[in-house]
Amino acid sequence: MLEVSNLTIRFDGVPALDGADLEVEDRSIHVLMGPSGSGKSTMLRAIAGLEYPDSGDIAWNGLSVLSVPVHKRGFGLMFQDYALFPHRDVAGNVAFGLRMQGLGPAIIHDRVDEVLELVGLPGYGDRSVGTLSGGERQRVALARTLAPRPRLVLLDEPLGALDRSLREHLLVEMRAIFTQVEATVLYVTHDREEAFTIADRVAIINGGRIVADDTPEGLWHQPPDGWTARFIGLENLCTASRLSELGVQPPFETTTTGVIPPEAITMSPTGSHTATVAGSHFRGGAYRVELELGADSALVTWSPIGLEPGTTARFDIDPARISWFED
Repeated sequence: MLEVSNLTIRFDGVPALDGADLEVEDRSIHVLMGPSGSGKSTMLRAIAGLEYPDSGDIAWNGLSVLSVPVHKRGFGLMFQDYALFPHRDVAGNVAFGLRMQGLGPAIIHDRVDEVLELVGLPGYGDRSVGTLSGGERQRVALARTLAPRPRLVLLDEPLGALDRSLREHLLVEMRAIFTQVEATVLYVTHDREEAFTIADRVAIINGGRIVADDTPEGLWHQPPDGWTARFIGLENLCTASRLSELGVQPPFETTTTGVIPPEAITMSPTGSHTATVAGSHFRGGAYRVELELGADSALVTWSPIGLEPGTTARFDIDPARISWFED
């Protein structure tokens, strides 16, 4: 298990990480997600050994690795640009880490064939990396990362250079690969859909600190605060007073804000509440509908049919699906 404890790293006196804590369980895929400048890549580089912290600790199975050199940590790191060697063929790239381990040619050959099969590139060993597509280069980089059997796999925005359709396809494949080899993975991204697709758990970092850490379902259904809710794409933050007007009472007097996931809103001709349709946009299979409740409040939901802006719509809210907090 990876344990990051109270990690602080400063650049020119400014903290990139500010007392960050994180635990990654064995054989799990843990995503670290945050906005640009939040410290996620800095944390990944510190774990890999490429940055040294001002304070705090990084431990594997209870033993600090701060004094362990990069090449002896047993961690595999894959960058967004893949960093493939253009003068080596596919097999030469995949074999790089194995050669660094001092393994014999026969063992290297068999392991290269094994991981190329694993990532869906059997028979690609003698190809030039310059002839490969973006998706194929990503698979080669992944094969090179997995070949030495690292005890921890670190991935920094590994699909950021690919188009969305290819990313979605490769995400499913990567999760299956990591599950098959029982890898322990820390995966950095800023994209919620990417994170929720591949992760067992998602840690959210902001301002150099971990502000939330839960399963994708847990984060979606019970975000800890308004900032986290907005960051993961929950738009329906309403004041407790506005929700009281809709007949939904907050659980405590100190509760100030409720978050309504879009699936908790049901459009119905017999709905208990009314609103003016502010917008209706087709998103492939459903319409994203904006409902105006007043001058300072609106809700977003999904509808199987388009609704005319300016018309009145009726809807119901499932109060059991609302998350509450003081914000």
